[in-house]
Amino acid sequence: MKRQTGLRTSRRTASPAPLPLLAVLLAFLVLLPALSVLTAPGARAAEGDPTVSLSKKEAGKGGEITVSGSGWRAEALLMLLICGQSTPERGVIGGTNACANADGRAVTTDKKGAFSKKLPVTEPPKPCPCVVHVATVTGEQALADAVFTVAGHPVEELPKQSGGGKLAVLATTRLEGDSSLLTWFGAPPARRLVFTVGNLGSAPVEDPVFEIGTAHGVYAPQWEERQWRGTVAPGAKAQIKLPVELSAGAHGDYQVPLRYGKKVLAEQPWGVGRPWGVTLFWVLLCLVVPAAVFRIGMAVVDRIRPRPAGSHRTRTPDTRRRPRRRRRMGTSAGQDATTARDSTTGSARNATTNAATNEAATTNATTAVLPWFTPDSAPSENRPRPTTKGQA
Repeated sequence: MKRQTGLRTSRRTASPAPLPLLAVLLAFLVLLPALSVLTAPGARAAEGDPTVSLSKKEAGKGGEITVSGSGWRAEALLMLLICGQSTPERGVIGGTNACANADGRAVTTDKKGAFSKKLPVTEPPKPCPCVVHVATVTGEQALADAVFTVAGHPVEELPKQSGGGKLAVLATTRLEGDSSLLTWFGAPPARRLVFTVGNLGSAPVEDPVFEIGTAHGVYAPQWEERQWRGTVAPGAKAQIKLPVELSAGAHGDYQVPLRYGKKVLAEQPWGVGRPWGVTLFWVLLCLVVPAAVFRIGMAVVDRIRPRPAGSHRTRTPDTRRRPRRRRRMGTSAGQDATTARDSTTGSARNATTNAATNEAATTNATTAVLPWFTPDSAPSENRPRPTTKGQA
């Protein structure tokens, strides 16, 4: 019994020894996440929401304010706009149609996610209450609004909020439309995105504003707002068609996402063919232009090359042909004259021969026919003929 008691007491006295070591380990494990957060630069800025501050809360048209911000993504492209019919709680009602888009400014954040930019004060198309709306242009969507008053601009109450309206896509989306002949030569491809939405909420949705993006490859989608005119009652559905257009000469595989609010409802792939007409045009251009330059160069060389001596007489085709025509005309005239003389001489000879033959035939006929001539009295061939004046 004593031995057992001694063993127990020894165990009890030995157990408190490792308590300080366990406490140190537990404290280290507790402080480890805090140390990792403190050592990570910019962790707090990434976790916090982006903020916007203004140098003035109110200014008139033609003035200028300075917009500053922090907590944004590093080296992000932002757009600064003055929007009407908006509050930071409800956002920009109606989309950027309520903003002065023509007088907006763009700014790029620094490596810490901060920026500072001067913005001219202009009157938005919608009445106040107004805000300075700051939103990212590319990449992950982020936005922030700051209350601002445009002096002298009308002020109206905001439209009643129809809380409870919620849209959802009920069927698969599709693209309608065909490419024209101009698209084959580089015109912008255009389609219509067709989808069916249903209102799953308890309030009607009037004139909803959708956002349609176009993404190619690894690039972030470029969003454009499209407003649909109509009302979707609670529990009802509607078919919506929104236009989609790419840039000129676009080709390849594209993605067309559809977003309502901050939620992407659907995404539709779109394969665009290559504009082969542009390729054919450049091929023909590369063949026609060198041929035309070659012809022009040959014509210039033919003009400026030196001429041999005496070539001025045969410069034109007319001067080459005239001497030949003259020689031919002279030769033919001489041949005609010679032929005429020969024919005249031959005619004279034939006439003389015929005359002599006729005379002899007449003499024989006379001798045979006329009875009053006797052989003695008939003219003899040996007897000399009397000469006449014309025959001498």
